[in-house]
Amino acid sequence: MLCSMNELDEIWTQMIASAIADARDADRHEVADYLALKATNDLIRSTSIKWLFDSLTEIVARHNRSIANIQIESASPHNFAFGTANMVGSFLRLRQGVRCLTLEAGWTRTPKDGFMSGGALAVAQITHFGIPRSNSSLVLLREDDLPHWYSIDKRDKKSVFDSRRLQKHFQIFKGKH
Repeated sequence: MLCSMNELDEIWTQMIASAIADARDADRHEVADYLALKATNDLIRSTSIKWLFDSLTEIVARHNRSIANIQIESASPHNFAFGTANMVGSFLRLRQGVRCLTLEAGWTRTPKDGFMSGGALAVAQITHFGIPRSNSSLVLLREDDLPHWYSIDKRDKKSVFDSRRLQKHFQIFKGKH
């Protein structure tokens, strides 16, 4: 039986909750605290990635009300490379004729996946088929105890990535840049 990413995430959440309870029962509070932090970070990661995907889907839905010719494809689980690390997450791909916009987002799950540098909780990539200069690399960072997406340029300069920036990527996809 194949499980979806949501089912695997639910099973993982239950396993972490059980491990936290077992660690507390065994008076291993440092282990319980670590596992609780991991569970909190995983919730922040999945919620922030969901925001990215939902925001892009909403932009497409508004546009498709008048012209329903953008095809949407998605998959989860999905692996992709980010630097030298393997990310596990999801992708959303928009197609219209030869135009293609892909959003991938995820994080490393196991030690063999590598690590995410700079304190990133998750990463994302936005790629424009045939327009590589418009691609973006995103990192999810926790600042002031709140998660924020940042776009990272070639010189590692970061800038806040919000729904307006996502809308700009959609405009590039539509050929209106």
